[in-house]
Amino acid sequence: MLRRGKDIELKSDGEIQAMRAAGLVVARALATVTEHAKPGVSTAELDSLAEGVIREAGAIPSFKGYHGFPGSICASINEKIVHGIPSETEVLADGDLISVDCGAILDGWHGDSAVTIPVGSVSGRDLALSAATERAMWAGIDKVAAGNRLTDISHAVETAARSAASSDGIDYGIIAEYGGHGIGTRMHMEPFLPNLGKPGKGPKLRVGMALAVEPMLTLGPPDSEELSDEWTVVTSDGSRAAHWEHTVAITEDGPWVLTAAE
Repeated sequence: MLRRGKDIELKSDGEIQAMRAAGLVVARALATVTEHAKPGVSTAELDSLAEGVIREAGAIPSFKGYHGFPGSICASINEKIVHGIPSETEVLADGDLISVDCGAILDGWHGDSAVTIPVGSVSGRDLALSAATERAMWAGIDKVAAGNRLTDISHAVETAARSAASSDGIDYGIIAEYGGHGIGTRMHMEPFLPNLGKPGKGPKLRVGMALAVEPMLTLGPPDSEELSDEWTVVTSDGSRAAHWEHTVAITEDGPWVLTAAE
């Protein structure tokens, strides 16, 4: 039975299983997009492929129509951090780095995940940026456990990002304005999950909660701005960005990554 704990939705085991089904749809959609993200392919084509996978599974794209968003994916190339709108005129080129965010609703439950994909021959710095962002995500996921506090996740993400910056010799920017969130019967729910901060703050994590953990890092300062389309967020200095995300449930056995492939 669905309950609420201090405004954070709690799910039963059966409801978490239903979220897992939605998560697997998202995983398949992103796998299809990753396979087809090649030079010469438009972001609109990737959007159509993802929507096809989602609808063939009997699910609905979470993003399409969300506050007026026109796509089934967010396609954010190079300096775009998040919320890039798919377009017929935006065509992938060799050396691009594209972050693709995707969500699906199945039987009323949401899954939400993002990957960063290298297109053709990508620079070593770009590959390092994406790898650092993914490692930061997994460090955060490791803290999605009952008894921890919300910002234990934030601190783990930040610590991993700064560790990667030190080892890579690259001063990665950590985006603070955008972050993770609660998820379940809606895509964006309480609480907001920052990607940096001191540990031990915020609500205590409980079995039955589900969170989207989604760090975003840049190759330059973390300053960002929104374009005139009122969706696309870009780095202020034009530096490249990466974005990784998984939907994670808190179980008695620890974190369960609902949007990971089987």
